Amino acid sequence: MMANLSEDIQCTGSDTRPPMLDRSDFESWQQHIWLYCLRKENEENILKSIDKGPFKIGKFRETLAEGALHLGPERDRVFTDLTPEEKERYKADIRATNILLQGLPKDIYTLINHYTDAKDIWDNLKMLLEGFELTKDERESQLYDEFEHFRQNKG
Repeated sequence: MMANLSEDIQCTGSDTRPPMLDRSDFESWQQHIWLYCLRKENEENILKSIDKGPFKIGKFRETLAEGALHLGPERDRVFTDLTPEEKERYKADIRATNILLQGLPKDIYTLINHYTDAKDIWDNLKMLLEGFELTKDERESQLYDEFEHFRQNKG
């Protein structure tokens, strides 16, 4: 009974830890990750980070004097320049990346961890593991074939 409960928790995830990827069932893991993200604060922005990519902070042009038409030099915007809504989007990018990376086994993590945004991680995981689903189907078919030809040998 305890082993089944443990497996169920690992399969569905929990509120404190994202579901762990099972290479043999990538499609199911995608759905579980999506549901896990929906239960998080700022879920809309987290899912947007995974689906559409990170928030672009952009550039900022300082004015030389208040009310003046002359603009100063352009510079990169920093976190303190962002509106409250933009700050939430920026934080969601970091959260989405962490959620995906925490749900990966070590061997997959080492292949993916150099990507810095959730969309790149998501897209590369799909590319890496969707092909694996085909080999899983082929293996399943092969096992059925072997089972059909299974015979008991004397001894």
